[in-house]
Formats: sequence, C-alpha cells, structure tokens
Amino acid sequence: MMTPIEEKKDEKIRTGMVQVSDGKSRPRPARLVLTMESVTVQREVIVPPQLPRDKTVPHARERMVQITRQKVGGLGLSIKGGAEHKLPILISKIYKDQAADQTGQLFVGDAVIKVNGEYITACKHDDAVNILRNAGDIVVLTVKHYRAATPFLQKQVPLMMGYVTRYVFGTDKLRPGAFEVRGARPSQSTGVIHVDDPAALSHWLKGVSDNITGLTNLQMKLFNRHLPGGERIEYMGWVHEGVVAAAQSWQSYRPRFLVLKGTDVMLFDVPPMNVTELAKCPETLKVYQTMFRTVKESEMVDWRQHCFLVQSSAGSLSAPGPRYFSAETRHELLRLEAAWTANIVNSVVRLEKKTFTVVHGGRPAGLTLDWAGGFSLSEGGPGAAPLWAYRFSQLRGSSDDGKSKLKLHFQDTETKVIETKELECQILQSLLFCMHAFLTAKVASVDPAFLASIQHH
Repeated sequence: MMTPIEEKKDEKIRTGMVQVSDGKSRPRPARLVLTMESVTVQREVIVPPQLPRDKTVPHARERMVQITRQKVGGLGLSIKGGAEHKLPILISKIYKDQAADQTGQLFVGDAVIKVNGEYITACKHDDAVNILRNAGDIVVLTVKHYRAATPFLQKQVPLMMGYVTRYVFGTDKLRPGAFEVRGARPSQSTGVIHVDDPAALSHWLKGVSDNITGLTNLQMKLFNRHLPGGERIEYMGWVHEGVVAAAQSWQSYRPRFLVLKGTDVMLFDVPPMNVTELAKCPETLKVYQTMFRTVKESEMVDWRQHCFLVQSSAGSLSAPGPRYFSAETRHELLRLEAAWTANIVNSVVRLEKKTFTVVHGGRPAGLTLDWAGGFSLSEGGPGAAPLWAYRFSQLRGSSDDGKSKLKLHFQDTETKVIETKELECQILQSLLFCMHAFLTAKVASVDPAFLASIQHH
C-alpha cells in the first residue's frame, strides 16, 4: 500500500511516499516533498559502516564482546534508539583508541541485545544508558549488526521555468502511472516518479504543474517590468518539437522553451534567466509571419497528444514546411493558443499597416493591409490614391497557385457581386500569412471581452 499524500495546508507543503527509478532499473521507495519553489526526492540509501580495511563486520548473527571500562571515557561508545523510537539500541559512535575501539570487535550499527546476559531489547533509551553505566568494570555485550542507514538522500529540482512530463524523454511513449519533473537546466531531473494510485497521481501532477505555472508567470511579470508596453511577454513555457533525423523515419522530441513577446515568437533550448539572456534568443520568428494551427486527432503522426503546427514564411521564397510541436496537456495547449491569438492582435494593432510589392495588370503596385481600413492597391508609391479598396469583411475568399499568383475575391457591399482581383507576389507566403494575421486579429477583436483583455497593453 502506498502512503496517502499528507498535505499541510498552511505551509503549502505536500509530502507522500512514491517509488523512484532512473527509467531503467527497478523503482525504489522514496518520499516526495513539494513546496512552492521545488520538488525534492528523498531516498533512503543503505551505506555500509566505515571500517578499517583489515576489519570485516560479521553479519546476521549474535556476537559476545567483552569490554573493560576505562577510568577516563568509560566504555568509549554512544548509543541511539530505544523502545520509544521503535528502534533497537544501536551503537552510534565508537571513540578512537577508547575501550570499545580497543576490542576491535564492535562497530557503528551494532545493536546491543544483552548487557551481561540480560536482554535490553525492550528498554527505552535512558534506561539502556543507565544499565550500561551501572554494568560494572568488565561488561559483556551481546550484539548483532544492522547495516547503518544514512538519512534520506536528497535530490532537489527547482520548479521555476521547469516542466513536468509523463512522456519517456525524447519519445511519444506515455509512461503509465509515472511522471518526471525536469528543471530549467538539462541536468536537473527528479528521475521517474511512480505513483500507483490514479487519484494520487493526478493530485501530484496538478500540484507540480500549478506551482510551475505560478513561478513561471512570476518570472514573466519580472521580465515585463523591464520591457516597454509593445514588447511585453504574453506566454512562456516548455513545448516539445518533433525532429526527424535523416537516419530514421520516426520523430524524436526535443524540449524547447517558447516565449511569445511583442511581435516575436522566440525558441530557446535553455530558458532565459534575465533580460540579457532574453535578448540573446537563438531563434526568433515574427508572429504575423507565422501560422499556428492545432493538430486534429486524425492528423497526429504518433502517440503524442496536444500537438500544434507552426509554419513561418520568414520572407523566403521556399519556406520550410510546418514544424510539429507537442504541449504536455490540453490546458497548456489552449493557454498557448489564446496567448498566440492575443499576440497576433497586439502585433497587428502595433503594425497598423503593411505594404507588399505586387504586380497588378502587368504593372508594379503596392498592396496594403491596413488594420483600420482593410485592403487597398495603389500604383506610384506612398501617398498615391488607391486604385481600389475593400474592407476586411468584404473578403469572401482567396486562391493561389502556391508560387506567386494570388486571386482575392471581394463582395461589393451594394450590388453583392463578387469581384476578383488577380495579383502576383514574389513573397506570396509572407503575404498570405500576414493576411491571415490581420483577419485573425479582426475576428478576435469583434469579441469585446477578448479586446478588453488585451487593452492593458
């Protein structure tokens, strides 16, 4: 039976007995301690007593050892344990060169069973001390060795910008009845924590996840203090990116720390701990040049759930295909999706307008996407009167050849006739992604509650 989780509500500390393994060997009992800042695995490790090389401890049998009490130092040993502690009377210390040490037959970890032939196994600690004190000058101890157990060995993982996962690291294999907590640095891990009881498992998972989210949001607020309004961070958290190597047909997953900041989508291998590290992001995409889409269950490539695709146009002619990511839970995926939409709205509002160089009717022109106005096309550079203009709500559809040709289908507000405009654009994907961002922002901003939630920016 597993010990149920004990929760000390006032201190926000949760402890309970679990099993811990390295994922390969058999799980061993351990105590798990969860606080707001960290999760600690306390494992009892049996360590043999420290002995001189020429001495070996006789195990699992009783021995009789005679000690001659000395005038200074007495028997030369200390004891611990006792009936009140539900422990035998154990020798806890042997003083160098004193009486017990001189016998060469007594060791730390020996349990004293008899003193001068009288059992002391049911004695309390103080009674055992008195019996030993009053046992005369020549004392015969009957002892049996117990291997000394060190106190719990601790492994602590800080939760700030860490994550909890049920997947076997780097794979799509879900561990039944187990999870692992990993810290911000690659070396920080609790190992695999096994919890038999499903209710206790979900209790632990929720507790750890909530604390991680709380701490990460706190770090986000600290970052935002140093950032101007338009550069604020909307989201920070771990996702897993699917990577297909040339030698294999399946995906392996690598953890990426994702930050949505201002108009940027930032991907880190190790979370930034300060504003300087935040500025040194190894990979940044513009949110209005990316497409975010959750993966339907029928489209999933493996056993990983809660997946999404990110495709970036990045202004290149031949942009790479969509990148495949996985979030740990549905809740986390929804949180990320909401933050992504908020970021698109903020980015578009901040951008106000964006003009793309196109060819229209064989002549160069500029197609402008304007947050307030909609679509307009003009020839002759900035300030020229537009040849045509439509509001975003008039767009009824678009089609393209996947290379450079684009058709936009607008509906005339009065005649209801569909008017098709044909364009060519060398960076078609950038234009399409930007159009998508402006339209997403327009749809999202129609919802007053959503608009109110981003007004503080």
